[in-house]
Amino acid sequence: MVKITKRRRKLFIQFVEYLISGGAYFWSGYLVFFIGDTWLGLNLWWAKQTANVVGWTVNFALQRYWVFRNPKLKGHLGQVTGRYMFITLVDFVMDYFIVYGLKQIGITPYLGQFVSAGFFTVWNYFWYRFWVFPVRIPAPHHPAIRRSRIHR
Repeated sequence: MVKITKRRRKLFIQFVEYLISGGAYFWSGYLVFFIGDTWLGLNLWWAKQTANVVGWTVNFALQRYWVFRNPKLKGHLGQVTGRYMFITLVDFVMDYFIVYGLKQIGITPYLGQFVSAGFFTVWNYFWYRFWVFPVRIPAPHHPAIRRSRIHR
């Protein structure tokens, strides 16, 4: 039997919170996609992007302030937001082409979004945990200041 250490328990709880937040992102975006596609008659591009903006907003708030809450990130909102926006833009391109590619082979975008979400569940957890919302943000290094002067 695997011993559940305090660290493993904490990571497990964090991953469950991540999944809940991801669910909020997915279902809020899925609802907006449905409304844009069926009620508003938007094409795939605009329906998908409108859904993404809504989902990303929900996701950032939950990931930053609940899942990866960290008082050490308080003074780094700009840096964390910039990192989140960067990885989100990468996700944006990849997500569109996953859904588009699946549509081209006959899979409805409604099902394609589930396939895409499965991929991004794993992909984003590691990016968020280790880069976007890390336990600690490294101090900036100025080339004129040597390390030895900092640690005196």
